[in-house]
Amino acid sequence: MDAVVGAETSDPVSRLERSSHTAFIDDNTLFVWGGYQVVAGEDVMLPSDEIWLCDLNSGTWERREITGDTPPDLSGFCGSYVNGKLYIFAGCDPSGYTNQMYSVDLTEPCYSWRKLTDTLGTTPSPRNKHSCWVYKDRVIYFGGYGCKTIGEVQNTSSLNFIVEEMSWTTIGNTLFRCWGWNNEVNVFDTHTETWSMPQTKGPVPVPRGCHASALLGSKGYISGGVEKAELDMFCLDLETWTWTQFDIPQSCSPLGRLMHTMTPISDNTLFVYGGLGTDGKTLNDAWQFNTQKREWTKLTHPHKDKPRVCHTACLGSDSDVVLFGGSSNMCILVDSVAVLRAPSQNQCRDVIFFQTQPYSLFRLCEDLMGRNPELFAKQLNWLPTKLRSRIDKRVAFFSSTAPFLTA
Repeated sequence: MDAVVGAETSDPVSRLERSSHTAFIDDNTLFVWGGYQVVAGEDVMLPSDEIWLCDLNSGTWERREITGDTPPDLSGFCGSYVNGKLYIFAGCDPSGYTNQMYSVDLTEPCYSWRKLTDTLGTTPSPRNKHSCWVYKDRVIYFGGYGCKTIGEVQNTSSLNFIVEEMSWTTIGNTLFRCWGWNNEVNVFDTHTETWSMPQTKGPVPVPRGCHASALLGSKGYISGGVEKAELDMFCLDLETWTWTQFDIPQSCSPLGRLMHTMTPISDNTLFVYGGLGTDGKTLNDAWQFNTQKREWTKLTHPHKDKPRVCHTACLGSDSDVVLFGGSSNMCILVDSVAVLRAPSQNQCRDVIFFQTQPYSLFRLCEDLMGRNPELFAKQLNWLPTKLRSRIDKRVAFFSSTAPFLTA
């Protein structure tokens, strides 16, 4: 596996260092929104009225403003990208847990937030630390931690919502509410803006949050997020709504973890990186899970010095996994009274490329151009005329952007 570290922004007051953000790649551009920084030991939410774009060819960053119905400061939200629109659902705002939905059309020349206030169906209860899959223009949410009224809890199976605490706080005419973890599946149709909750079958995962999720074909996968010694794996068929649990011996599974990432890199392979281990340490290990063979493979990689938690990972070109942000040293401190998070986290702003497949000749040529365009230009004579013509144009591009690239 190989990697290239992305370029530094020229903005003198950078807000790129962040954790628990959302990110996606479109047309070889990395989009990053939201998240938080740690300032003087306190979490500070990053502005909702901006989004950052990184050109993955040149490594340059651009900040774009978003106007409109700007979301409040949010933590633990879930972001998804569907047909040119970014959707943000739920999380915690300054007033507490929320179940609001916002969207912004990123195909428009000027970005503007829209708060979705007229959705149909039953909106899921307020929550954070959930995840989602995008399938057939629907956003399918799973799990999370949040609050329900006592009436909602009474109508919910104890297998779907684990109550951790209750509070005598008034919500309308309701005298108290409950907080806890859930394993609900909620579907949002982006065309009709309608919520629904399908009836699932099979061995349902225990309620959880802070897990990782990924989509392969018509199947959604989740792993981790619960305090188990080993990393578990479940799959939900999004056509039949049937759950499958992968029974893998503990000795053949990675260490249990949460706040890690899982990325599809082929038709039957998932790439898992980092997270906060059950040992309380930020992890730097990389794994592949083969969904056909149902087996884990630990990968050798050159980034042992880059542990990450609360980062993002997206599928880039040539099956590269593109990691951004997160924390390099989130530690959990345990004493006789409470479990506390260490105030120092070392937020990151680097972009890391993991090579998961052999590169084509053209891609290898591009990489060489990025390192030394002038030297590469001297080596073109042995190439076929048609390929040489294509590369000549790329040489000119990389010659102008070489200062932004780091081998």
